[in-house]
Amino acid sequence: MTAARPTATGAPGYTETMPCEPESARRARLLVSVALNTWGISELAENGVQIVAELVNNAALHTRCRVVRVRVMRPAEGVVRIGVADRCRDTPELGHPDDDSESGRGLSLVEALSWRWGYDRKHWGKVVWAELEAPATEAPGAC
Repeated sequence: MTAARPTATGAPGYTETMPCEPESARRARLLVSVALNTWGISELAENGVQIVAELVNNAALHTRCRVVRVRVMRPAEGVVRIGVADRCRDTPELGHPDDDSESGRGLSLVEALSWRWGYDRKHWGKVVWAELEAPATEAPGAC
């Protein structure tokens, strides 16, 4: 298998395609961590890496997809969006596990760590995303 390399998306953002398996959560965490550090907002890294790990794990557990596409971007001032795309059209649902359950808390954790989360249906599948509030950046040359 050929390893994919992260690609700048221009918005600014980064994206990488990886196998749809739990082991890919590590690569996804690295991608998010590098992006947040590059943008000078490393204080969001702890929540960001946990969110992307949960989203990748959910795709691996609940879809039959061969690959996922992880994307981290800044669509607007003060917002970081972390998304995981897969080719499954099933929509994500918050779990309601009992106290003894060992799974079913992933999206609840995403909801707790993010400013907001959701999904976008596409003709080919869906993108599950979560947004973090990012500190405003100072304009170049501002005093």
